[in-house]
Amino acid sequence: MKRNLLALLCALALLAGAVPAASALEGERERAADTLATLGLVSGTSDGEYDLNGAVTRAQAAVLLVRLAGAEADAKADPWTAGYRDTPAWAWSAINYASHQGWVCGVTNIDFKPDASVDAGAWFASLLRMLGYSEAAGDFTLDEAAVFARRIGLASINYETGETMTRGDLFLSMRDALTFSYHDGSETVLERLIRLGLSSRAAANALGLLTPELSARQVADQHLAAVFQLSSFHTQGQVEINEPSSNASGFFISADGIAVTNYHAIDSAVYATATLSTGETYAVERVLYYDAGIDLAVIRVSRVCLTSRRTTSAFACLDIAPSGTGDIRVGDTVYALGNPLGLGLAVSSGIISDTARGVARYDLPCIMDTADISEGSSGGALLNTCGQVVGVTSGAYTYGNNMYLAVPIDPVLSADLSGQGWTLKEVRDIMRAKTA
Repeated sequence: MKRNLLALLCALALLAGAVPAASALEGERERAADTLATLGLVSGTSDGEYDLNGAVTRAQAAVLLVRLAGAEADAKADPWTAGYRDTPAWAWSAINYASHQGWVCGVTNIDFKPDASVDAGAWFASLLRMLGYSEAAGDFTLDEAAVFARRIGLASINYETGETMTRGDLFLSMRDALTFSYHDGSETVLERLIRLGLSSRAAANALGLLTPELSARQVADQHLAAVFQLSSFHTQGQVEINEPSSNASGFFISADGIAVTNYHAIDSAVYATATLSTGETYAVERVLYYDAGIDLAVIRVSRVCLTSRRTTSAFACLDIAPSGTGDIRVGDTVYALGNPLGLGLAVSSGIISDTARGVARYDLPCIMDTADISEGSSGGALLNTCGQVVGVTSGAYTYGNNMYLAVPIDPVLSADLSGQGWTLKEVRDIMRAKTA
């Protein structure tokens, strides 16, 4: 059996192609505009078109932000005045209300510059503030707002901070925000709009926005930001020349940097890094739990970016299925997220072939499924159709077709992750001592 099993150790690569460029999704922008129009959040121009490539002004962005927040009535009723001398009548209530809430600000104390264009940094900063994030609380900084939005999974694609936003860009980011939760976790943007009676539940259902079952595209948009490339270094010399011994995958299970991977992905490592879909790299600080027999490890990733030296307040993270593998059945659809061949983060789909396949090298029965994985996918997430983790992609039968293996996530549910843990070097030395 051991000869029939291929452990998925990863190839060297960068994440440069992990996310499409912001200009590559014209059709998706139109679909986003249609979604928002169906929900009553946007409308086309006088000739029925959306003018997706048209620039967005600061005034238009303020109006759309207030509408997305479901606060148009509140804006009209708010007597507070920002005191800008150049606010147009059609956007007066939105600009004043958004300013009162601290979501937007003027260029000066008396000038809003409503006709100036909006860049990605300014737009995502406003959107994050509307969702309850704050610069004052250290959640993000203005000059990295677009990157932070991608890092936490709010944005489905990468935007440059100074990139000018088009109407299509705003529509796409608004569509992505619909299923995102407010910072306090109380509800999603769409749930609030429905609760306030501003968007139709029937329309949202028809658009597939409320169904618990996600398509592959929705899984990629909503959850791929929580997955990373894990690069492991076996010697200090490799660390110094930045040449990893192996590359694998991993995924966050908490916003503060706790992540899951395979044990074999960190085996013998003295140092490791996690590279996100944003291209940012963070060091692995500690190993909180590991078990070579079931090929699982839980690690803590530093929140300090190695290149910028900035500290992030949060990472995108995945939920673990409440019953682990208890609810999966043969024939269920699953999605594999990881870094196949080191070519960039990717998603594949398949079905469960066996929920408890005994394999010689594992101490626990494995999940066997048909969601394609390759070298580099080790430590990636196997999700159910609700976007919850049920397994950790780990290997495949060498001579089989579509016979991929994932170790069950269940041990992580009961693991004690509260301790200090070990450094990677300490784990290596402990394991060497056991086999000496």
